[in-house]
Amino acid sequence: MIDTLLDRSVVLGYSRAGYLLRRRTWPAADPAPDALRGRVALVTGASSGLGEAVAVGLARLGAEVVLVVRDLGRGEDALARVRAAVPEAKVRTARCDVADFASVRELAAREPRVDVVVHNAGVLPPERGESVDGHEITLATHVLGPLLLTELLRPALRASADARVILMSSGGMYTQSLAVDDPEYRAGRYRGATAYARTKRMQVELTPLLAERWRADGIAVHSLHPGWADTPGLATSLPAFRRLVGPLLRTPEEGADTAVWLAATQHAPPAGRFWHDRRERPRHLLPHTHATAAEVETLLRYCLDAIGR
Repeated sequence: MIDTLLDRSVVLGYSRAGYLLRRRTWPAADPAPDALRGRVALVTGASSGLGEAVAVGLARLGAEVVLVVRDLGRGEDALARVRAAVPEAKVRTARCDVADFASVRELAAREPRVDVVVHNAGVLPPERGESVDGHEITLATHVLGPLLLTELLRPALRASADARVILMSSGGMYTQSLAVDDPEYRAGRYRGATAYARTKRMQVELTPLLAERWRADGIAVHSLHPGWADTPGLATSLPAFRRLVGPLLRTPEEGADTAVWLAATQHAPPAGRFWHDRRERPRHLLPHTHATAAEVETLLRYCLDAIGR
């Protein structure tokens, strides 16, 4: 009851206070210290913020972590910070722009062994732009690139004894319905925050279908939102929001907690669900955001056609 009230209040549930209150119920459920020993984890968008924090959390649990970054210079800086936090970590960088299909294919070809993929890379552009492949940039970064990367990594993930794919969504998706008729955001006045939330809604709606699509390969798929975390991306993209709620913001480590837990906890949580603070959460809080099964299927088919699958 208290957990649900925290969640529906938004301010309390998404803030650091919500995390700290819920944390009191977690100690027995923490993953074992060596839960990911011998496993390989790819984390996209790992040069700062939530991605870097997820990488540190996975490394602490024994994983060999690949920091997937667009900028290798920033990636090397993050690599040094991860090694400083976890001196015994097996960690390396790999360059990939997840919005660029050719770059995604190059990364997948270089990674023959993968057990965990955390799709964290994100953008919140001030105006509409397109990827090199001609897709709206938030769609390419949050949906199409992650879908293509996972599809290409299916053989490697199939070989894992416990493959897990995790999509870092956002609580902002609760404000948006599924833009199945305009996934490329060509109609109406473009707003970066809306594009971000729309594509995060797509991630959450597609999670159950992707879990079913990859179930025979033994790949579990989860999506989550991290709450309000104080990251460089937030400071750059939403400075006014950060000033307004600054004292309430979680640390990146607190925001990353559920992604690390989903990657490492035993037994694996049910696939195809949406999570926040280690609890399954509803996909909808507002009546107008509900989509039909046919609409979600239509979106999936659009995305698969866009990536050539």
